[in-house]
Amino acid sequence: ARRGYMHKEDIKNLGLSELKKIIESIGAPGYRAKQIFAWIYKKGVYSFKAMDNLPRPLLDGLERDYYIGAFESSEHLMSRDRTEKFLFGLSDGNFIETVLIFGKDRKTICLSTQVGCKFACPFCASGRMGFVRDLTSSEIIEQILFLQRMIGHKMTNYVFMGMGEPLDNYKNTSKAVLIMNEKQGLAIGARRITISTCGVIPGIKNLSGLGPQVNLSVSLHASNDRLRDRLVPINKKYPLEGLVEACGQYIKKTNRMITLEYVLIRGENDSLEDAEGLAAIAKRLRAKVNLIEYSPVPGRGFKPPIKKDIDFFMARLLNKKIKTTLRISKGADIQAACGQLSGKRKA
Repeated sequence: ARRGYMHKEDIKNLGLSELKKIIESIGAPGYRAKQIFAWIYKKGVYSFKAMDNLPRPLLDGLERDYYIGAFESSEHLMSRDRTEKFLFGLSDGNFIETVLIFGKDRKTICLSTQVGCKFACPFCASGRMGFVRDLTSSEIIEQILFLQRMIGHKMTNYVFMGMGEPLDNYKNTSKAVLIMNEKQGLAIGARRITISTCGVIPGIKNLSGLGPQVNLSVSLHASNDRLRDRLVPINKKYPLEGLVEACGQYIKKTNRMITLEYVLIRGENDSLEDAEGLAAIAKRLRAKVNLIEYSPVPGRGFKPPIKKDIDFFMARLLNKKIKTTLRISKGADIQAACGQLSGKRKA
């Protein structure tokens, strides 16, 4: 069984209000839900027996239908630049990867939301294996809990930029975000959470009404439909104009600035014309631009840009008064950089 315990479900799939309803249906007072949340998310316990301030009949009732799932790391790689990559085996034999990135005063966890990816961007490793399944909200959350348990302290930033497309798994991604943000849960401020999408327009619309004002990043990678159809095939379903419009509505509704992610690939999307097109979109949305140097994926045939082209491209954007940063890809030597995550085939 996928959840590992045949008929049982991981209790971390329940939001606070759902847990409260279940507890009340067992005949216990609803406030016990907050106590259980505190045991799981604040104290990090993995057994109901450890919850020593809760009545036994309630714990027995929960244990009949639920368990508290824990990940074990199948592989842990460390990069020369301190980036760490974890391979997690799931209960159905599939695998996902999670990355921990160290900055000067930041510690960022890069979270996966799906096994594989259905959007098959040709320069990315995750889409290579095709789409297998969505992660449950408990499997998304457990990536954070494992790292807290293992390294003993919290991350500063949480980015949904690992394997899969977060907004294609909107139900479980949004539930995970609510548990992360919940005061009784992980109590992570919404401003420290970033969701990255390749352009799933319905998901962007849903996200604007979620509640917690998380950051939105849009993986653009091309500033015209012809090129984007090739580099980001979802563009055929949700073309650029509709995507830019949806981003505009998101900004209007949430009053938040968005980031346009742009992976620079040599000879593909790094020309003057590309820079001008990107600047026009960024200006229209009053968005920041995050340039990322392409990290090679074996067998893909794409190349990283040369330094003078990066400098030229960036100078063009800055010249147009676009707030632009160059993200230094980390962990390339352990295939942990942007676009390199692939998990591995089933065990």
